[in-house]
Amino acid sequence: MTVMPVTFQDIEAAAGRIRGQVLETPCPPSIPLSEGAGMQIFCKLEYLQRTGSFKERGAHNALLLLPPEQRRRGVIAASAGNHALGVSYHAQLLGIPATVIMPRFAPLTVPELQGKKVVLPLCGQYRSDHPWPRH
Repeated sequence: MTVMPVTFQDIEAAAGRIRGQVLETPCPPSIPLSEGAGMQIFCKLEYLQRTGSFKERGAHNALLLLPPEQRRRGVIAASAGNHALGVSYHAQLLGIPATVIMPRFAPLTVPELQGKKVVLPLCGQYRSDHPWPRH
């Protein structure tokens, strides 16, 4: 496995790329968690994102990093939930074709993705049931 170190500059660059495309959510202190932990705990309210999850931050950033030819060809993602929403939503915003492979048991339902320009082939019980070649 190749380890790709992430620097503070990488994080700043990603924040700059996604600025204005994902919400800057509040991060208030949680009184009950702070009391239970004996220290101040803050909770980032990422459920306020358009898709209800922090996953759209990484999805938007990754899509922006694609070279033009790859953007034209589109992306494929396998997800049983929030990643599917993040990829499909932001691919649509950027005009990038997206295919999201979802297991049939996924808690995320097809209606939640309807209206998005995304192909939704449903596979078996698990992602590994899909018949694509593995590398």
